[in-house]
Amino acid sequence: MDSENNKGKPLIIVNNLYKSYVRGSEEIKVLQALNLTISKGEFIAFMGPSGSGKTTLLNLLGGLDFPTTGTILIAGEDISRISGKQLTDWRARHVGFIFQLYNLIPVLTAFQNVELPLLLTRLSKSERRQHVETALSIVGLADRMNHFPRQLSGGQEQRVAIARAIVSDPTFLLCDEPTGDLDRASANEILELLSRLVAEHNKTVLMVTHDPLAAQQAQTTLYLEKGILITSQHEIEK
Repeated sequence: MDSENNKGKPLIIVNNLYKSYVRGSEEIKVLQALNLTISKGEFIAFMGPSGSGKTTLLNLLGGLDFPTTGTILIAGEDISRISGKQLTDWRARHVGFIFQLYNLIPVLTAFQNVELPLLLTRLSKSERRQHVETALSIVGLADRMNHFPRQLSGGQEQRVAIARAIVSDPTFLLCDEPTGDLDRASANEILELLSRLVAEHNKTVLMVTHDPLAAQQAQTTLYLEKGILITSQHEIEK
């Protein structure tokens, strides 16, 4: 996992970002004039009503969509100017995705689910095993690696999904409602785990949430309203 090198340095710089879709003769503006700088090792929560552009912003930062205009610099690279296989390779190296639904393959064990992203790399079998065991250990499931998803609780399934997201040691993690399908106790465990990834492994975590209690775990909460960042960074009082 990451060292303390470059902690606090700008990792993501979004400049004058616009995103709109055209439906028939109508232009639907999703994000407007968005400017944002995120440092390495930050835990950011994005909040706002449904339709405010939160998930669209995450998709743009993860290279799953392209801005209409504006630039997205990540670790010095403008990802709005790359596409195709180059962008697929970039995502595999730099982005870990965590969703509300765990998206685990039911016929694969926890170990096999976590190993999936590594099957496309040049790592040897023994190297893959080492990476998977490390990731499962970090999320506290080293003793569950041979269990199938149906043998795990919802919170444990999400921890497997987090292990899969971090197994390739990505530059940053994008979390879209990661606790939305969990009870309060399990949600708190997941949020504490994300906080530990920031504090102990220098990960950068960007999380969309509707839950104010979840947002309190982040260092900073940013608010979107109708595609506009309506506040500057608001530090959450611990």
